[in-house]
Amino acid sequence: MSATSAPLAWIESRPRKPGLVRFDVREIWAYREVARALALRDLKLRYKQTAFGVAWAVLQPLGAALVFTLVFDRVVGVPSDGIDYPVFVFTGLVVWLYFSGALEAAALSLADSRELVTKVYFPRVLAPLASVLPGLVDLTLSLGMVAIFMVVYEVTPSAAVISLPVWMLAATCVAFTVGVWLAALNVLYRDVRYTLTFMLQIWLFASPVVFPSSLIDGTWQYVFYLNPMAGVIDGFRWSVLDGPAPPPEALISLLSTIVIAITGIAYFQHVERSLADRI
Repeated sequence: MSATSAPLAWIESRPRKPGLVRFDVREIWAYREVARALALRDLKLRYKQTAFGVAWAVLQPLGAALVFTLVFDRVVGVPSDGIDYPVFVFTGLVVWLYFSGALEAAALSLADSRELVTKVYFPRVLAPLASVLPGLVDLTLSLGMVAIFMVVYEVTPSAAVISLPVWMLAATCVAFTVGVWLAALNVLYRDVRYTLTFMLQIWLFASPVVFPSSLIDGTWQYVFYLNPMAGVIDGFRWSVLDGPAPPPEALISLLSTIVIAITGIAYFQHVERSLADRI
């Protein structure tokens, strides 16, 4: 370099200052390869050095469905909206296990990518976003087992089956929006990691997985559908099994998801500048 050469300018890449909630789609798209790399990494690690590999995508809901059928169908006698209980509960478990797995991955995504977060700038929200994508492979594989259940129990889907991708996307959105909250909180407060399993266990039994939403009546329906997964599970069963369509009260689940998304992204952006220092 000659003595007369102009000095190179110092360029600093860092998150914008906190302000109004913004979700910069152009920036997210510009860094899409980061999300792709993170998602592929998680997908490759998911079943690495496991004996059953991708079979876990079917074995896990199948085992849980067997236990719940013995307890809630044979012993307790929980109704299932006129659908044979095994296929009823298995379908609910398929979407729930995707959601719970995706949420847990999103909550731990920043902490698990510590080296990348502290050394390279990219929109940090891509970490929880990428974490909810690999589980869709498991969900798709599990749908094949749902089809077998439907054949065995002679369940015929209606035209509502064309809405299935919408409900799969809805489950992904709920996992991401809640995961954004938890990902930021987990960096600042490591208690999140230890309470997450317990929280998901409680959430499971507060959702219509082992029982139908029709058991909830009166004003309690409005409280029940504050759970964003309540409307998603109802819609998923309706599209696959031709069960009862989600009631108007299920719109509360949509509103709940929107509120969680707005507040979650706002909080994430508020603490984003300090995440690399605190992680």
